[in-house]
Amino acid sequence: MYQLPGMASSDKNIYFITIRNTSYSWCRGGRICYTNENRYSLQNNSKNKDVPVTYVGSVFEHKLSPDELRELTEEETALLLALGTDDERWKEIELEQCLKGALSLNVGSEVTVELNGEWLKGVVRYIGRLTEPWYGDPIGAVFFGVELQGQDRGKGQNSGDYHFKTFFQCPKDCGIFAPFNRIKPLHAKPSSASTAPQSGLYEQPTEQLAVGDRVTYFIDDKLFHGMVLEIDREMGMVLISTDMDENGREGGEMKISLACIIKESDLNKGETEKIDFSESPEIANDLGHRVSIEVGSMVEVDLAKGPVYGTVRWIGSLSGSNDTRVGLELEEDCGVSDGTFRNVRYFTCPAKRGLFLKLSSCRPCPRFLGETAAKRHFDHDWQAPQENVPPVVSEDVRRVLIGQMKGIQGHCNSCYMDSALFSLFSCSSVVDSLLFKRIRERDEPIQRIILRDIVCPLRREGFVAARSVMKLRQLLQARGHSPSYTTDEKDPEEFLTLIMQDVLSLEPPLKLQSCSPTKGRAGTVESSYFYQIFVDYNNCLILPTVQQLLEQSFHNCALRLAEVPSCLILTMPRSGKQFKMFPKIIPSLELDITALLSDGPQQCLICGELAYVECSGCLGESVFSSTGFKHFCEKCSTQVHNHPCRRGHTPTSLKLPEGFSHRRHPYIPPREKLELFAVLCIETSHYVSFVKHGPKATDWIFFDSMADRQGERDGFNIPEVKACPEVGRYLSMPLAELANQAPRQMEGVAKRLFCDGYMYLYQSPSMALYC
Repeated sequence: MYQLPGMASSDKNIYFITIRNTSYSWCRGGRICYTNENRYSLQNNSKNKDVPVTYVGSVFEHKLSPDELRELTEEETALLLALGTDDERWKEIELEQCLKGALSLNVGSEVTVELNGEWLKGVVRYIGRLTEPWYGDPIGAVFFGVELQGQDRGKGQNSGDYHFKTFFQCPKDCGIFAPFNRIKPLHAKPSSASTAPQSGLYEQPTEQLAVGDRVTYFIDDKLFHGMVLEIDREMGMVLISTDMDENGREGGEMKISLACIIKESDLNKGETEKIDFSESPEIANDLGHRVSIEVGSMVEVDLAKGPVYGTVRWIGSLSGSNDTRVGLELEEDCGVSDGTFRNVRYFTCPAKRGLFLKLSSCRPCPRFLGETAAKRHFDHDWQAPQENVPPVVSEDVRRVLIGQMKGIQGHCNSCYMDSALFSLFSCSSVVDSLLFKRIRERDEPIQRIILRDIVCPLRREGFVAARSVMKLRQLLQARGHSPSYTTDEKDPEEFLTLIMQDVLSLEPPLKLQSCSPTKGRAGTVESSYFYQIFVDYNNCLILPTVQQLLEQSFHNCALRLAEVPSCLILTMPRSGKQFKMFPKIIPSLELDITALLSDGPQQCLICGELAYVECSGCLGESVFSSTGFKHFCEKCSTQVHNHPCRRGHTPTSLKLPEGFSHRRHPYIPPREKLELFAVLCIETSHYVSFVKHGPKATDWIFFDSMADRQGERDGFNIPEVKACPEVGRYLSMPLAELANQAPRQMEGVAKRLFCDGYMYLYQSPSMALYC
């Protein structure tokens, strides 16, 4: 039995756990308490047998009957304290088996540890406390530190460190800290004829097998391989699309007992030695090769009917799976979905064209490779794209993101970078393509740091340590862009421009076209990553919306959008970081950009039919609408400009798509709209962000990477993410009521959104996949 570190005490205590039903309603079963050993001995010799106990986490003493207590050893107490609730503790006391097994473990013991429903193999490297006991408590919770082994390496959560303190050392993402009820001793594999699989293949649990896995199976002393199509967990059978049947002919579909199957990814050196490959030498050649596959790649997959071809539309991790999967749009109707998996949409394609499977089951399509190139894809070991974790969906925000030590931890003037990364990646995938696109070799470490050390941990655990962002800053500084990237504060635009343009070479999502304000002629098209809003100092706007500011700026600068942007990042008008042109700006939850498109058909403001002219003189006419460019059909334009105050206006003809001017039937142009998904705010040189994570008006969260601090010179910042539903309530107010709200009296953090808004991020729901 192990010895718990730091447990020695000169003043010995006796520990108890309360039973389920006590005589006090406030005393729940499963609570840990203690008393001094000497006092306990004296109490046993007195007439009053009630035991004076103090609950762990409290300083108050209570007296309980001995019948309401169950005595524990010091080791049992420390292990039980690692569990989160009293109910969990009492459940383990009643079962006993798990607790007894944990007491038999030592550093070096081989175990399995549970993580997200999956049992992983590992070795115990540490047994002890992760934090100090609560003030006054004589004992603290004890956890197990496990280093993952074999095929489970890389599926962990840390490198043996917890909250900036190292307890043991292991490779990155190979360490897990867990309470005893998630740890099991690794027993010897069953060897009896009734339980052991044939030919030395060990039993493969159905929980570790998934649709799309490449597997090897055994029939009559011969080995074959194929891909899992369906799993019957109750009957222990697996439906396989076979590469070849038992007679050596072209494959079909076959149901195989689970006991005869092994995942090909599990065939490491140790297990391969158990199998005789002489019957099927081609199997050895198929195991473990990696190929160059990314979003947009054309690939080939073997199904029952033979090889089929498709395009990779998505790469990432599916719910309940920790390995990398791909979503394919097949060329034929031989798939199983339309881009959804378990009612979650990952991409869009026609019905029966979608298929999700392991990345290792795909290979580059030979139709688009020369013979030499196709052979080269299989002759070298290319590193497959890193795992991608989907953005946090609204239903999981409270569980994953809300709380202290959540979000991205700030350090040394990093708030501009923390807020920008959190806004872009926490709940949106609009720029995810930059994490997987091919880039220059010298910049690949920067791409890997953003994906592996920042985006994936943020979406999976809801927390990114300051050291991960510092590694990114160090790489950017070493790149030669700025000698002060690890120390000085920068602007979010400078950082995002460096990442998007210089490092990852993302195609600019914004295409701006100049136009003649009087003749309506289109000019040159320029690309950009942001749009800085400019308005006249003499404008008449008092409480503007983002929609109004964008329209005013486009009008003043004679600009139009050449196409619908997948992502539109707007920065508000300022003079430096201190002066704001408007005391309040109302975020527009939707941006209607229909009128800002250069070549799109427009709708008449009066009758709703196809518009033929635009009048810049009517832009400020609130009698029509408070926002929007003013477009009219010819009939309505004549009527509108017969008014004496508008006779001096000069409408210009709109450029219509070819064929529109001769349409016989009325046509109502569609509206193009962008959705707001994040806002960056600045106050006294400190950046924070708001993120809109769902469709409800109250689906808002607020992030501050330096919300609090622990310690001074040698301390650390405490990031925080909190729900801010009050933002939605203010945005739902009538404009007059919102204008009367005093900023200092606004509820929660709403004042910061309305008064400190600096950068507004919009995305196109229909175009986000093509950024």
